Amino acid sequence: VKLVESGGGSVQAGDSLRLSCTASSGTTSGFASAWFRGNGRELVAAISAAGETLHAEFARGRFRASRDDDKNTIYLQMNNLKPEDSAVYYCALRNGGAYYIQSRNYDHWGQGTQVTVSS
Repeated sequence: VKLVESGGGSVQAGDSLRLSCTASSGTTSGFASAWFRGNGRELVAAISAAGETLHAEFARGRFRASRDDDKNTIYLQMNNLKPEDSAVYYCALRNGGAYYIQSRNYDHWGQGTQVTVSS
C-alpha cells in the first residue's frame, strides 16, 4: 500500500491544519491506522479498522483523527497548534484491524509532512 500525505505547512500558534493520508494504491479498509510525529515516531493518534480512536494526551481536545474508507483516506485535524507541535508527521497502516501504540507494529508508511508552528 502506497500512502501519500498532504496538508502540512507553516502556521502561527493557535492556527489549525488538517493532514490527509491517501492510499494511492490499495485500500485503507480493514487496516488500523495511526499518526506519528518526529524521528522517534511519537504516537499522535490511532484508529482501529472499526473506527475506535486513541489520542495521545497532548493531542486530546486539540487533535482529532478520522478515516474515510470510501476515499481510502485518513485525516488528522489539528486545532490550536502550539510551537511544540512542530515536527514531521507520518501516517501509517498496519495489516490488521486493531491499533497499536508502537510504531514498529505498522507495516506501511507515508513519506511524512512537515508541520511548523511559530509563536
